[in-house]
Amino acid sequence: MSAAISTPTPARGEFARFAARFAEDRVAVIGLVLLLAIVTMALLAPFITPQNPYDLGKVDIMDSRQPPGAKAGDGFAMWLGSDGMGRDLLSSILYGLRISLTVGVLSGVIAATIGLVLGLVAAYAGGRVETLIMRIVDLQLSLPSVLVALILVALLGKGIDKIILALVVVQWAYYARTVRGSALVERRKEYVEAARSLGLSHARTVFRHILPNCLAPVIVIATVQTAHAISLEATLSFLGVGLPQTEPSLGVLIANGFQYMLSGKYWISFFPGLALLLTIVAINLVGDRLRDVLNPRLEK
Repeated sequence: MSAAISTPTPARGEFARFAARFAEDRVAVIGLVLLLAIVTMALLAPFITPQNPYDLGKVDIMDSRQPPGAKAGDGFAMWLGSDGMGRDLLSSILYGLRISLTVGVLSGVIAATIGLVLGLVAAYAGGRVETLIMRIVDLQLSLPSVLVALILVALLGKGIDKIILALVVVQWAYYARTVRGSALVERRKEYVEAARSLGLSHARTVFRHILPNCLAPVIVIATVQTAHAISLEATLSFLGVGLPQTEPSLGVLIANGFQYMLSGKYWISFFPGLALLLTIVAINLVGDRLRDVLNPRLEK
């Protein structure tokens, strides 16, 4: 009896080729490993941190502004020191990363969904519908992102849900313009004409046939916009209009230590700022490599 020979499925083969091309850039691989490490530590924060910075009952004000390596009142070592409220900086940074990543991913998913739908509708419908949608996109993109987000957060108030809503308003236009440009190219191809000739519905033609061929640039835009959303949330929190003091996002932590920078207590702002920098750089490295892999014409 002959042994059965297993052959890789097309999907598995495509993924293997994609992974091989991605791994050709060692810097991008380092960025991916760093990003996975950051996400893993953020997800496991409740299990690996010595303190819950949200539980004010366990935070001792006597431990405030302790240097890196100092012992807390509860006996654990504060490897990165503590902030002005007595919170362990390592714990606060990992919990802050959870907030930053949640805000970045959720706002990106919602904005991408809205931008995808509007971009596809504009490209497929054309005419006045396209003109109306794209003029709204042009108006949105003509305004500074920070200014729009500041106005929205000032009107809506503080909170994660308010921040996410503001970031969605800021980001959706980027997705809409990108998808519309790709969909215009796909709309002129023969498979779209074939779908129309077969009498397929407009919705099926758009979402079943055109949309899958427009996802590559959207994936690249999503990585860039996620990094942008994280930095914008940190900016708003640093300015005092983002998240409240009881939720130690990276922007709040940096703002809390800013007043101590000239007094020698650099660690209160330095380590949260370093965590923010590493997160954004890792996402951008992965996004740049995805752009090259998903668009072979950009390969040097």
